[in-house]
This record gives sequence, C-alpha cells and structure tokens, in this order.
Amino acid sequence: MVTNKQIVHVEYILAFILSFFIYMQLHFPIWLFFVLLFVPDLTMLGYAMNKKIGAIVYNFGHTFIFPLLLALSYLYFSNDYLLLGSIIWIAHISLDRAIGAGLKYQDSAFNSTHIQRL
Repeated sequence: MVTNKQIVHVEYILAFILSFFIYMQLHFPIWLFFVLLFVPDLTMLGYAMNKKIGAIVYNFGHTFIFPLLLALSYLYFSNDYLLLGSIIWIAHISLDRAIGAGLKYQDSAFNSTHIQRL
C-alpha cells in the first residue's frame, strides 16, 4: 500500500528531476548547478541567533514563493541569471522536501517540519 507520505516524496523527487532537466535544456553550466544547489542552506545561519529567528529565516529561503517571484522577474527583465537562480532554488527546495526536510516550526530546530517529525 502506497502512503500519502511516499506520494509526497515521489512528487518532490520528480520536481527535482524536472528542475534539473529544464536547467540542462537551457544549456546553463552544469557545474554552476551543483555549486549553487546548496546556497539556500545558508539560511540555517539564522539559527545562530535563536530557534525563532532561525525558523523564520530558514523558511524564507525554503518556500517556493521567492524562487517563483524570481522566475516572474526573469519574464520582465529577460535576465538569464534570474531564471538560472530560480530553477536551482526550486531544485534545492524540491530535493529538501523529497528527503522530508520541510519548513521548520519555531519551537524546534530541525526535529519538526511541515512534512514530518524527524
């Protein structure tokens, strides 16, 4: 029996694969994809302040809102770097969510996400 949790993980794996495929089809440098893939994890530095600020900063870096706004900005400005950043950011979020690392709650550092309790 396939569980809802398994379906969600597969969805995000497919979203990561699709992001990578689109990135490759646009002929952006492959090395840059892997160099920038984990840049959104710099938002974890917010946890150096405290759990509340850490969760807020981390969640800003791990919500689809901002990379989608970046993609919309690409449509207006026609700057390839905006699209490149958006695709990599979406790939990062998808990869995180595929392994169960979702948005964080303010009461625990990394033990509890919107996807699961770790």
